Amino acid sequence: MANRLWDKGGAADAAMLRFTARDDYVLDENLLVYDVAASAAHARGLARIGALEAGEADAIVAALATLRAEIEAGHFGLSSDHEDGHTAIELWLTDRLGDLGKKVHLGRSRNDQVLVAMRLYERAELADLAELAAAAAKSCLDLATREASTVMPGYTHLQRAVPQTVGHWAAGFAEGFIESGRILLGARDACDASPLGAAAGYGVNLPLDREGVAHELGFGRVALNPLWSQTSRGMTEVVALSAVWHAVALARRLAWDLSLFTTAEFGFVRLPVELTTGSSIMPNKRNPDIVELTRASCSVVEGALVELMSLSSLPSGYHRDLQLTKGPTMRAFAEARGILSAAIQVVGGLELVRDRMKDAVTEDTLATDRAVELARSGLPFREAYRKVAAEVGSSEQPAGERAEASVRARTSLGAAGNLGLDRLSASLERLREEISRSATSA
Repeated sequence: MANRLWDKGGAADAAMLRFTARDDYVLDENLLVYDVAASAAHARGLARIGALEAGEADAIVAALATLRAEIEAGHFGLSSDHEDGHTAIELWLTDRLGDLGKKVHLGRSRNDQVLVAMRLYERAELADLAELAAAAAKSCLDLATREASTVMPGYTHLQRAVPQTVGHWAAGFAEGFIESGRILLGARDACDASPLGAAAGYGVNLPLDREGVAHELGFGRVALNPLWSQTSRGMTEVVALSAVWHAVALARRLAWDLSLFTTAEFGFVRLPVELTTGSSIMPNKRNPDIVELTRASCSVVEGALVELMSLSSLPSGYHRDLQLTKGPTMRAFAEARGILSAAIQVVGGLELVRDRMKDAVTEDTLATDRAVELARSGLPFREAYRKVAAEVGSSEQPAGERAEASVRARTSLGAAGNLGLDRLSASLERLREEISRSATSA
């Protein structure tokens, strides 16, 4: 590879170059538009401090606008001839502008160049995932509203425990996804600090307009200390992926429930045919593969998170180890998009078998209600508990209307008889407003 930004002459071992460059040129396709935007802001910042003439900066910015249009149109991409996206952009500028293209790197390192591209990318991805979490919450909230009174069993230890409703079950996931959205926005704030001007972690001997460049790129603040800015690489990604994990782990829990509920043994819900697959040998099978892969895919995010934690175990300053933080970060974001999108699709397509759910609420699941009733009549609860325990059997007899009365009686806020869906709807609206504000600040 003859075109390397760090080339000072002398031959470099080809196998070493392949090992160190790895798949950066593939991963950096995701960063090109952000790298171009940051390069344009950097050029304008150099002009403000007199390190570039105004006309030079204008020419660089105009060329970068052309390049961005080519990228967005799919006419510019990376190949193995490019060590990374930064190399490709600088070579493109030099090819178009000659020596002027070589001036764009003044005052920065590939270290803060990739950091700012990653932060811009992560902010956008986290905001998009927050949108998906909000959409998942809305899908669950709609189901809760439609089926607020539909009786089903509640489970502990995978054993029937007490009556609940589909509305109660779905509202739990709605609230969880709202919380996931908030956590994702919190992680976005952790990424909302501009690292440009940190160079290789120690700044440069120029009065760079770091705050002006940060403002132009939509960052809320500057990552002040250059060494911390550099050291934050990997650690900030851990924060981001921890938030991503929260959302996909909730989707996994939803998928687990549906994996059980769609079995013939439960028979509570069915998936529409278009959301199932078949067996290559058993003609009778319609398989919930979308649910199972939603459940399984969370492991990809978990694996990426563990990779990042391990990679971040380093002394301060830059180390080439940090190059490997890009792959797991991008892999996790891509997987999370698919997981949340699948969850939204599945919840929206559920077909409920209401009679089967109601019949599964058996007489023995009313035991807790009986103990509470005795306690309200004056018997100490522990005595009431033991009295009912001695009386209750393992009846498979459906509780019928008594089950419906049981859920209506659960009137404390959030319980099956008082779901508080209006409050969840208001929380979801506030989340969407926060997402909208974060988008306008980008």
